[in-house]
Amino acid sequence: MSCGDHHETDCSEVLAEVWLFLDNECDGNRKALLKQHLDECSPCLAEYGIDEHLKELLAKKCGGEHAPEALKERLRATIRKTVVEQGGVAFEVTQAQVEIRKTP
Repeated sequence: MSCGDHHETDCSEVLAEVWLFLDNECDGNRKALLKQHLDECSPCLAEYGIDEHLKELLAKKCGGEHAPEALKERLRATIRKTVVEQGGVAFEVTQAQVEIRKTP
């Protein structure tokens, strides 16, 4: 996409990085360039606004949910297996349980 005007940063480049901008994941210089472009380019600003609203909606509807413990454990097991099979890394899982009981 391009608005047809000349900008220091191309429209397609800005729109490709708009999520980095929204998430504050770009460095200060890049953020300044993206902000300058959005201030100058109304089509990109409109697209940015749509993405910003989408991000807010996703956070509102999906935020705060946590994966079930069983799923987390399955993922950990899969990662361990992959590390062993592909990386040739050996590891040992140990567990300790401590019980404190009061004597009568």
